[in-house]
Amino acid sequence: MDTTRNILSVSEALCHLVVLMLTLGQGVRLMPVPTDVPMCTASETAQYRLTFTGKWTQAAFPKQYPVYRPPAQWSNIIGVTHSSDYHIWQRNEFASNGVREFAEKGEAWTLMKEVEAAGERIQSVYGILSAPAVVGGTGQTCTEFEVFARHSYLSFIVRIVPSPDWFVGVDSFDLCDGDHWKENVSLELFPYDAGTDSGFTFSSPNFETIPQDRITQITSSFPSHPANSFFYPRLKHLPPIAKITLTKIKKTNQIITLPVEPTQSNQLPTGNEIEDKLINTPLDCEVSVWSPWGLCKGKCGDSGVQHRTRYILMHPANNGAACPLLEEERKCFPDNCL
Repeated sequence: MDTTRNILSVSEALCHLVVLMLTLGQGVRLMPVPTDVPMCTASETAQYRLTFTGKWTQAAFPKQYPVYRPPAQWSNIIGVTHSSDYHIWQRNEFASNGVREFAEKGEAWTLMKEVEAAGERIQSVYGILSAPAVVGGTGQTCTEFEVFARHSYLSFIVRIVPSPDWFVGVDSFDLCDGDHWKENVSLELFPYDAGTDSGFTFSSPNFETIPQDRITQITSSFPSHPANSFFYPRLKHLPPIAKITLTKIKKTNQIITLPVEPTQSNQLPTGNEIEDKLINTPLDCEVSVWSPWGLCKGKCGDSGVQHRTRYILMHPANNGAACPLLEEERKCFPDNCL
């Protein structure tokens, strides 16, 4: 009996040990340690100035350029500093409800709640940053923020206004380089589709995408539809629609400063920091299909003439291909002639 009890006790102990090891193993899997992410070993925090520059001009993007109701402009900037295990948005992944509301309507309440929840749950978010909207397709706005070694990544999102659900932004840009911080960074920005609205043009009415698509980058050939406001089949690549510069600044005792008011000029700012050349994207004329041939007009016994027409869908711009003839005629013989 004693031997039997000892065997049962050992068996129970082994069983508890196996359960404990499995539990610990599951715990480790729930909180993986990234092995392919370079570790930041910078000993001090760093402060940066983020400058957002809109480059959405009618010369660079002439197709359906929004001039009024509302004119081309940008939303305010919403961003976070965080660790490598967090993403406010990701290319080829589904947008969260917060990103959806911001990309479609510019409403940031749900997005901020998601950021706060991530910060409380997995301690991955260090700080939230914002900057005022740019009230035009071009202009600047800027803000300042702080990063440190454990949270050295920057992500942000800016809505394109007007648009169905289009935005520009950066996902998880690491400002740390080994044991030191990067001094100056310039990044060109291109449009993204949040995958939640199916509109093709800047002013498309709300048309929910069911089922929801993943976030994709918009290019000169994707989506491949002539109605798309960014569809320029003659271009290999779209010109950048915006850009940001990140400049490391001297540390102060202040963690984050108030955002600087944006410029309201209709021209791209000029100066030492920005030396962009204005881009002129050629826009070819687009015409409708031909109408049916009209009635044959002429005297009985003689040949007559009939016409067909088409109309201009898109006028050319920036030395794009000129419009073809909008009317044709051909000889015919009148029908039902008495």
